[in-house]
Amino acid sequence: MKPTGVKESLTSANEPTVPSGPVKIVGQPGVASDQLISSKPEGLPGANSKAIKPILKRGSSSDVNIAGGWNGSASAAAKGKSIVADEVGNVLTFKEVTLGPNDGEVRFRLIHFWEATNPITKTLIGIEMLLIDEEETVIQGFIPPGRCDTYLRHLKAGATYRLTRFFGSQSKNMYSVADPSVTISFSWNSVLSEFKDSTVCFPVDRFRVHSQKEFEAAADKRGDLYDYIGHIKLVNGEVPNDKLLIDEAGIAVTRRLELHVQTHDDPVVKLNLWDKAAFEFCAKFKASGGTASVILVTTLNPKRFGGVFSLSSTTASRVFIDLDIQETRSYLSWLESNFEVANRVNATVVTKPEPATLGDILAYMKQASAKVALFQCTATIDDIVHGAGWYYIGCRVCHTKAIKGATTLMCKKCGKNEIQGVPLYHSKLSVYDHKDQAVFVLLGDAGEELTGKKAAELVDNYYEAKEIEDEDHIVPVPQALIGTIGQTRKFVVMVSAYNLSGKSQTLTVTKVLHLDTEDPVVNIGDAAEEATAKGREDHAEESVKRGGVGIEGEGAKRTKHG
Repeated sequence: MKPTGVKESLTSANEPTVPSGPVKIVGQPGVASDQLISSKPEGLPGANSKAIKPILKRGSSSDVNIAGGWNGSASAAAKGKSIVADEVGNVLTFKEVTLGPNDGEVRFRLIHFWEATNPITKTLIGIEMLLIDEEETVIQGFIPPGRCDTYLRHLKAGATYRLTRFFGSQSKNMYSVADPSVTISFSWNSVLSEFKDSTVCFPVDRFRVHSQKEFEAAADKRGDLYDYIGHIKLVNGEVPNDKLLIDEAGIAVTRRLELHVQTHDDPVVKLNLWDKAAFEFCAKFKASGGTASVILVTTLNPKRFGGVFSLSSTTASRVFIDLDIQETRSYLSWLESNFEVANRVNATVVTKPEPATLGDILAYMKQASAKVALFQCTATIDDIVHGAGWYYIGCRVCHTKAIKGATTLMCKKCGKNEIQGVPLYHSKLSVYDHKDQAVFVLLGDAGEELTGKKAAELVDNYYEAKEIEDEDHIVPVPQALIGTIGQTRKFVVMVSAYNLSGKSQTLTVTKVLHLDTEDPVVNIGDAAEEATAKGREDHAEESVKRGGVGIEGEGAKRTKHG
């Protein structure tokens, strides 16, 4: 399974019904097409991978036999003759499924399913499924792309099915969503049908909830995707309440919603909900009237950005809040009995920057025990560092540095081969306080906070004023930046992984404030991620150029192309 960059659109799957009496093959109406679904390979008599035909006459849902393969019996069926189907294999539990062809049948509830696509080419990889049997064993299922048309429209999350004949394939080591080492893959002769025997009870769901400590140990290993439950501290940086309005238009552009969550009295964790998971949370949060306090998210990918730990949703993720399921109800009950935990601020991700002088910060960086941290210092701008460029061309969506292709700009992070580029600040300042000097680098919004102007606006104004068409022309440092020399400001700076590894002494500015501004609460995770994503020291050459074909600045005319 490869959930990264994968689009999720549906939520269910089917299963076949296989009892034990003789079967009549009929050629007339009378059998619902969604009761029995099978797929024949191309090249076999009568094969049609997209057709779903009424081939069996059903008795009760517990005593129907299904022909074991596409052989001579199929020919007889085409002539409308009654035959006795091949013997059906034994009913297997998920624990009994083996690698290779399995002739028996499995019975299960379809918990969840989603489309898996290649994140770069967007080609369909197949349908991934999460299945649970009556023994409460959860296993991963897979429908190859050539068979999706046959089965996909009949899948329904929460429904129960039986599957006869399938292939047991080795589960992938990366991004696994279930414990068993075997995945149930639909094969050319698989038959899927509904299972309606009320005497067999299937659990509705099962979760693999892990603690923050367990997630941190698995960070960046691209292994199993586990579930997380906790209470919500912040929604896009704001404390949740009935007046909080989530910017869904902004989410549609960035594809992300950011939460800060906490399990019991563990440290606060940054949780990124992407795409469908983000909108699923928005809908539930709205329905709660802004009072949602507990969240459970499935199949999360643990990552570190600049040494800061966070959790990210995947295409397989589902979102539950408050009273949705028993797990969230139980946590909510605990939270209501331990209300002081919800108001306890012991976060390491959301923090108030510690006041420090430049000397304090430089000394901290040399300590062996130093970690990624935020500081607030007051400093005077002495000069704009020349020769390093003052902006770069980044992806309009994620702000990652754009890669220049033959005719277009590409974004490695978004996985897109054609993007809109936009100039973004990457400016170096020489600063000093009463004792020490340092070099700060302004990234993104921090540059706009200092100058009051977007980098795109400054670049486009220069090109229009000079009537320059050459996209590789070097844009000099604008007056908006030069005019800040001599100003004294409050800077929130981050000691990043680059500083701690000795690769750079330049401090990343995450926020610029006036001297009379109240001290901010800053998300260290965002700062670390931005510093890592920009690469920081590798923009010098291209950042001074307008930067390639197809760039369109914000609010500016499109660049002409000879």
